[in-house]
Amino acid sequence: MDRFDQYRVFAKVAEMGSFIKAANALEMPRASASAAIQQLEAQLGVRLLHRTTRQVRLTPDGEQLLSRVRPVLCNVEDIDQLFQASQRQVSGRLIIDVPSRIARRVIAPALPGLLRCHPLLQLILGSTDRAIDLVQEGVDCAVRVGALHDSSLVVRPLGQIALINCASPAYLLEHGEPQQPAQLLDGHWTIGYASPKSGKELPWEYLSGDGSVQRFDVPSRVIVNNAESYIACCLAGLGLIQIPRFDVQHLLDSRQLVEVMSSYCAASMPVSLLYPHRRQRSQRLDVFHEWFEALMRPYLDSRHVPLHQ
Repeated sequence: MDRFDQYRVFAKVAEMGSFIKAANALEMPRASASAAIQQLEAQLGVRLLHRTTRQVRLTPDGEQLLSRVRPVLCNVEDIDQLFQASQRQVSGRLIIDVPSRIARRVIAPALPGLLRCHPLLQLILGSTDRAIDLVQEGVDCAVRVGALHDSSLVVRPLGQIALINCASPAYLLEHGEPQQPAQLLDGHWTIGYASPKSGKELPWEYLSGDGSVQRFDVPSRVIVNNAESYIACCLAGLGLIQIPRFDVQHLLDSRQLVEVMSSYCAASMPVSLLYPHRRQRSQRLDVFHEWFEALMRPYLDSRHVPLHQ
């Protein structure tokens, strides 16, 4: 392994704090990554990393070296991407993490089209439904729904996911179709959804004419804590639900569910693309960003326009 590749391995190990994670990200054996660092330390005559069973940390010499090699590695990546862009060929591995429902309902069905356009691209699709450290996990980008906490990540807002109210035809036949929220308190049922934080049933919500959020409790006969059960109970005619449009569009199209009270929807939820702060984004990431934004467009609230940074 030449000196440049050794620097590349060193920077990745330093970034991820792990030989195993760095080796996986670079698609090389763990032993090769370890050997590269040992050779580099021997050639430079200094210790670059403190190694323990739990973590890998930079020594002062390692911190000094990392500050010098990072700009060099970025410049080489810029040059590679310059010629890749001219050839219009996207290749290599892109690691993303998305909410499981978006992975299943939006991304997976459309992947054949993406890979036909870019046959040399390999997508590693994670959908853990948990907060992760993108750098430590070696993830190139993540899709997140809802308010974001402050972080060092670059955030690209894509828009606002529209939420709708819906019920099954059988439910509406039995209970009638409500025209406004006040009617939900007179002979109607909802499917309760338990908050993942408190475990308490979430109230029914809608936006009033002045844009304020109105909340009130509607009777429910069953309370669930995941989207699969939420939709299944609605299909079974047990009550009304509020849910992102993308999650039930196929059921609306097949008339298994019916949208109701379209003028009284809950507040939409922001959806964003996040990635580690780097001077230059990869061509793979740009391709995914453009593709995913187009995929989500039909499910976004047209009243909100994303603010691109």
